[in-house]
Amino acid sequence: MKTNYSTRYAASPKDVKSYDTTRLREEFLIDNLMELDAINLVYTHYDRYIAGSAVPTSTPLNLETIDPLKASYFLERRELGIINIGESGSVSVDGTVYNLSHREALYVGSGNKEVIFSSDDASNPAKFYLNSAPAHKEYPVKKIGTDDVEVIELGSPETANARTLRKYIVNSVVDVCQLQMGMTTLKTGSSWNTMPAHVHDRRMEVYFYFEIDADQAVCHFMGEPTETRHIWMTNDQAVISPPWSIHSGSGTSSYSFIWGMAGENLDYGDMDHCKTNELK
Repeated sequence: MKTNYSTRYAASPKDVKSYDTTRLREEFLIDNLMELDAINLVYTHYDRYIAGSAVPTSTPLNLETIDPLKASYFLERRELGIINIGESGSVSVDGTVYNLSHREALYVGSGNKEVIFSSDDASNPAKFYLNSAPAHKEYPVKKIGTDDVEVIELGSPETANARTLRKYIVNSVVDVCQLQMGMTTLKTGSSWNTMPAHVHDRRMEVYFYFEIDADQAVCHFMGEPTETRHIWMTNDQAVISPPWSIHSGSGTSSYSFIWGMAGENLDYGDMDHCKTNELK
């Protein structure tokens, strides 16, 4: 059993203006996800959000509490979202087993003491992507299958941003406190996500990029609209997006990403859009 975690503190946009490439990646890039036989977590002080992964092979992995939580168990005061991007596996929550196939999700509410991850086939493991946020109320565990999600078609080939957005863990699908998660897949021939760019000062966000070929990459754009920065991303990496930052990207090929967010409200449309021709 192996659990690793690190802590990231919030940064002022005034300070980020002076960051070089190395410092920018140290503060915002999460590059140790989907490690076999390990649970890897990043605890960020942006809304006390946690992003991580669990990849069990022959031995199940138990979600243990970590020191920053000062809790007797992980979900004592928080909720958890899980999306499986690997092969079939299962999540046991206080003895009840939920089978998750590829691209299926599970919401686990506050108060559940034991969460155990397993793979059906050790040689083709499940890959559980995890997001967690503080919770003020206990809600029931709920599985979200691929037929349960809300599907939205966005963008167009003309602007190179035709994409399919799937809302998994949102308040119109499942009862939640503040956590929201979904998945966006770029269509063949498109490369841009989340354009026009926007910020939402009421919420922070984490982007997890996957389904990127080994010889390809995604350039993630962040920063204040008039002080943008970029981080080059490869497969199975995530990036923390502060509430003052835009969050968009463009890939050298098609790709998918999981967005997760928490903060002041559950209004997915609460965005402050930025005019594309005014970005700097």
